[in-house]
Amino acid sequence: MLELEVVPERSLGCEQWEFILGMHFSQAVAIIQSQVGIIKGVQVLYSDMNPLGVDLVINLPQDGIRLIFDPIVQRLKIIEIYNMKLVKLKYCGLTFNSPEVLPSIEQIEHSFGATHPGVYDTEKQLFVLNFRGLSFCFPVESKFQDSVAIVLQPGYAHGLGSLQFPNGASPVVSRTSIYTGNNLSESRSPPLPLCCYHNHLYMERAEVLRERLSTRGVRLHLVTEGSSRLMEPRKQTMSREVLFGDTCQDVAAAIGAPSRVFYKAEDKMKIHSPNAHRRVTTRRSDFFFNYFTLGMDILFDAKTQKVKKFVLHTNFPGHYNFNMYHRCEFHVTLPPDSRQAPAEGNKLIDVSPVPITISAYTKWDAISEQLKPSERPVVLNRASSTNTTNPFGSTFCYGYQDIIFEVMPNNYIASVTLYAGERPGPEV
Repeated sequence: MLELEVVPERSLGCEQWEFILGMHFSQAVAIIQSQVGIIKGVQVLYSDMNPLGVDLVINLPQDGIRLIFDPIVQRLKIIEIYNMKLVKLKYCGLTFNSPEVLPSIEQIEHSFGATHPGVYDTEKQLFVLNFRGLSFCFPVESKFQDSVAIVLQPGYAHGLGSLQFPNGASPVVSRTSIYTGNNLSESRSPPLPLCCYHNHLYMERAEVLRERLSTRGVRLHLVTEGSSRLMEPRKQTMSREVLFGDTCQDVAAAIGAPSRVFYKAEDKMKIHSPNAHRRVTTRRSDFFFNYFTLGMDILFDAKTQKVKKFVLHTNFPGHYNFNMYHRCEFHVTLPPDSRQAPAEGNKLIDVSPVPITISAYTKWDAISEQLKPSERPVVLNRASSTNTTNPFGSTFCYGYQDIIFEVMPNNYIASVTLYAGERPGPEV
């Protein structure tokens, strides 16, 4: 049984780890992975067709804990303990819930102090006692409903604890919620806490730099942990540009070392090259700089070691790479393809083009209505080395100018790939 400390409006955890409000989904998963054998039976719940409208949830059924994440920013907004019998809870070092200590009305008021009268839901027969950033739900038996309603009328100075219940009949907490603010129903995910930065860079937004009909690179608006004169951590923002043709050193100097360097496997399609019979004296492989907290990969050419491709990830649940990257908050503005509309006298008039702005939340049908991508997509079916099946199914890649859109079956964009246009040159 887990023994955890409750910190209102902040966290639930112990000395080894802590679920903190505002932390990213992937950070919570990393904590759970570090507690293999201690935290068991993990479930991830999400909406496949409406991933932006339904909360993203990590459920720990064997510990009675539910972590609720905002579906857009993917940060923790509510910690819910829905089975109090499966976990031991402390506040300021003192136990208020365990097999030996029942979380009754009297125990809660003793541990957390008196508060204003709570809210009674007659339909659900629940009494909710609210503190700032913390709520307790008590189921009330029907025979006590009239007494509860009287106590909660205006004019009474105390809450449900002022009622006299028979021995063993005092209501016991059935659910505890930790959140930010005064109202659980209006709680929002706070910004990423400084204690969760861990000296990494995080992306606020990325602007795709375009010139005429081609991509030059990306401008990244970043945030990281800085320090003040008093040596206290503080949020620090910066902007950096990474362009096609930049070297490894240029990129590392601009945005730091990558989370990982990944070398591409040998290209099996090279057998179809007209020069495939030539023996390559020195084997080279293109390689990626993976920036997981930025939601971005940068591909370098093996020969020149210069940037040749960017991959921007949206981190939607239901995708093969989900939870590997943070969501890249990119924006790219494209002029729509010229269209003509019929007019009187069978003449055609030009419709003035309105630029289209594409973000990580833009659905593919809204893009394809204004642009003219490749009609037949390339079907992309990923499979791991240990498991040849992909439970999430295939995605579809559409090309437009120097951009490739990877689209999920639910019509959301999984990733956007920006590549440098090929320039003809002498064959080596």
